[in-house]
Amino acid sequence: MALFSQKNARKQLDEEAGKVNRADLETLLDRQQAIEAKVKGSGKLKRFSADIKLMFSMLRDYWNGSYRDIPWKTIAAVAGALLYVMNPLDFIPDLIVGIGFVDDVGVVALCLKLVESDLHKYAAWKELNDEVTQSTQAD
Repeated sequence: MALFSQKNARKQLDEEAGKVNRADLETLLDRQQAIEAKVKGSGKLKRFSADIKLMFSMLRDYWNGSYRDIPWKTIAAVAGALLYVMNPLDFIPDLIVGIGFVDDVGVVALCLKLVESDLHKYAAWKELNDEVTQSTQAD
């Protein structure tokens, strides 16, 4: 049996997402740099760096009210996954060299799979919004 399976990842993600409230978004946004640094230094999680930055961008735009075309369950899943990554003493403690981030990878990968279409919609909105902002500033 695998040390950390997709079933375990779903259970952990569901638990974290079920506990997420709006105050948790503020905590996550305040800890963004620390979480991104952890991801870059983790090896296994590093391949998700761009996705995690996009997740944070989506959470920030949701938080400040500029992007609300997204279900709360997606916001909660993303926040839950990031809160899970933030916790060093999760299912497999991050301190265990070699396997400490296996569970974090599983939770982030599952989250990305579950929210993929909403994340793509957000990325398209963000790109269009950035283009409009740049065009307005150039005038």
